[in-house]
Amino acid sequence: MSARQQLKLWPSSWVAAAADTASWCLALSVVALLLVCSLAGAGAGTTAPGERQVVRGAALSARPCEEIYVVAEGETLHSISDKCGDPYILEQNPHVHDPDDVFPGLVIKITPSKPR
Repeated sequence: MSARQQLKLWPSSWVAAAADTASWCLALSVVALLLVCSLAGAGAGTTAPGERQVVRGAALSARPCEEIYVVAEGETLHSISDKCGDPYILEQNPHVHDPDDVFPGLVIKITPSKPR
């Protein structure tokens, strides 16, 4: 290849290299921006719609009655029945064989008839 032909190719190869470098810089900038945005939203402390919220301690027993109920520490079927107004808890939950064998974390189905 002659020097004249190399001189003709030089501007186009330089432009291609500059375009390639610019595209890499843009891609890295977009990735960095996405990373910063995802980390900024992680520590906000609020729960987004559809996100699970962990409830522990006294807040667990102070929560409202819902159709799916998780038994808290110190609760009995009788106390849940009084709290939620559902006298048929045992009949609706065939997996609970003994009403005295209720433990924290047990998931039961209730039909709340009155709010807390």
